[in-house]
Amino acid sequence: MKRRTFLNRIGSILAVLGLTEAEWLTLGNRYYYALAQPSPRKFALLIGINQYPKIPSLGGCLTDVELQRELLIHRFGFQRSDILTLTEEQASREFIEAAFLDHLGKQAQADDVVVFHFSGYGSRVKLETSSETMQNALVSANESQNAENEKIVNYLLEESLLLLLRSLPTNRVTAVLDTSYSAPSSAIGLKIRALQESPEAKLVAEELDFLKQLKTEKPRSTPVVLTATSSDKQSAKEGVFSGFSAGLFTYALTQYLWEATPATKIQIALSHVENSLYKLGSKQQPDLLSTQKNQDVETLHVTSLQADGGEGVVKAVEEDGKTVHLWLAGLPPQVLLYYGVNSRLTLPTTEQLVLRSRTGLTAKAQFFKIEGATPAQVGQLVQEAVRVLPKNINLVIGLDTRLERIERVDATSGFAAIAHMSTVVAGEQPADYIFGKLQQTPSRYALFTLDGELIPNTAGEVGEAVKVAVLRLAPKLSTLLAAKLWRLTENEGSSRLAIKATLEIISDKSPQALTQRQTQRTQHSSVNTHQSTVPTPSVPIGSRMQYRLENEGDRPVYLILLGLKNNQTATVFYSWETPQEPNTTDNKPLFQEVVIAPGETLTLPQTNVSSEWVIPAPAFFSEQQLIFSIAPLSATLAVLNTANYPAPDQHPIVPLSKPLDVAQALLQDLHNASFIKTEMNGTATDSYILDVNNWASLSLTFQVV
Repeated sequence: MKRRTFLNRIGSILAVLGLTEAEWLTLGNRYYYALAQPSPRKFALLIGINQYPKIPSLGGCLTDVELQRELLIHRFGFQRSDILTLTEEQASREFIEAAFLDHLGKQAQADDVVVFHFSGYGSRVKLETSSETMQNALVSANESQNAENEKIVNYLLEESLLLLLRSLPTNRVTAVLDTSYSAPSSAIGLKIRALQESPEAKLVAEELDFLKQLKTEKPRSTPVVLTATSSDKQSAKEGVFSGFSAGLFTYALTQYLWEATPATKIQIALSHVENSLYKLGSKQQPDLLSTQKNQDVETLHVTSLQADGGEGVVKAVEEDGKTVHLWLAGLPPQVLLYYGVNSRLTLPTTEQLVLRSRTGLTAKAQFFKIEGATPAQVGQLVQEAVRVLPKNINLVIGLDTRLERIERVDATSGFAAIAHMSTVVAGEQPADYIFGKLQQTPSRYALFTLDGELIPNTAGEVGEAVKVAVLRLAPKLSTLLAAKLWRLTENEGSSRLAIKATLEIISDKSPQALTQRQTQRTQHSSVNTHQSTVPTPSVPIGSRMQYRLENEGDRPVYLILLGLKNNQTATVFYSWETPQEPNTTDNKPLFQEVVIAPGETLTLPQTNVSSEWVIPAPAFFSEQQLIFSIAPLSATLAVLNTANYPAPDQHPIVPLSKPLDVAQALLQDLHNASFIKTEMNGTATDSYILDVNNWASLSLTFQVV
């Protein structure tokens, strides 16, 4: 992998969440060096704490450690014996500092790679006097050491950690802190990794002495420190997934690192992270805790990475050689939850494995054809070949635990009366959105993201009955389910179609590229484009926009563009034709196929269309899904043409009628394009079978300001 490729690929995970380009290049350069450069040795210290003696437990910190450990071993060549983990009660302040000095400080030499990871609570504490400002600190497993005086806290200061990192004799030092220091008054569907600061709490004297000692040492390195939030006012979140909990930051970062692959060109900084975490229900903004700016962006070759990424790795092989145990941390989180039995993954030897069962991030698979198969080896990456999704997917609504019991009963009954809806207790099982009350007006019911953000236009009147509120939300819920379904098609990492999409602002001089997405496991020609200096694409109201779509494959592809504005309104790109039959009075415009020929580039809207895509007021947040198929999207087109849309000389992106019908038809079209389904007759009736050779789905987000 070339370094600039790495920067932009991982930049797509985090950069759009608040970094400037210069900051992201600094982060990307150093993180690249830490993980991808050949090195004599690589050491890691990974810390995760779920259980604390006197404060509420967390759920995803041990999973974070596992996510990082498996990534470092199987993707970046760390030896298992060189990775030290401290979990639960092992992760006291004293043990953390001792392990750092012994495992990292005594062993690391010049040019060695060092990775430090912490998942757990953070907080803020005063050092000595009441007049001092509050300091960021990591909450250790023995957070309160003094039984007689609980106001004495045994935290590890962030400043101490930074000095420890700087004391190492190598510049290839990276730390990942999936914690935060600001605890909001309440949270709904996600746990917060922060303790409310206590003005009375004082730091234990031993940590102050340790800090003074560290300050006397001369720094020998400039580490890169990745933090889960961009400011002390933000909160790091962890969520409940399919059979496990994990930190959103750690999961998003490691998932995309599994899929990161070499490319032949420099990519535009992408909106991958905001996109990914937005789908997980959060808008937290990871950041770089570093002042050093490195502007060196020359490409480098990777020797320690396998050439291609993957969606998982072989963890074990049973004695008969037929059953293979997989770790599937490379699948997009929203896909993993519904990744069905009979999905297929390919080994480097080209043999295919058929998924037989899955529990959390682990799965069991068997060879598609046993006879003559080359035995699987532990550590082999596996790449997605066939995605099997169930047809009976529901929108899952978490019921806010602050609702009264009778309110939860009525809400459960109301949602049960709406097709494709199910309910869970918020925070206990995976959910898509939260049903609850407005804090400022508790007698008004509304729909919220997992982060607690009110979805616009979902709040009812004062005194509204619960069932009335639920039924009022039915059209909105149908739209959100539709968006959930088309998100399940995302396969930028695994698609075998060579597709690139660039979002551009049209200016008088030349189009300005805002963000770019492209499939990763195909070769793309080098294209010089302007790289935005703003990581989160911001589009001023009134801007003229277009997509530049490049089909670098050898087959024509058919396209549909679907979108979701502010988590409430579905949209569709309007490519139209007017019937020309002489004896008809029906001049209703009809949707027509958008086709991109092999090797061709198409702008959307097309330049010969009189209508332009002009961004309307007011400001909004837009998520758009570009879906390409080798076969015509006939069923989707048929559903689109059953509704009335504005005249073709108006806005080319319009509100989508019947969004759920469109999403279901789209999945059926992608299913019909997958010839492999003829081999899977037992699966085809109740599942969608999608072949990665036949479709590509790219997701982009931008903020209108």
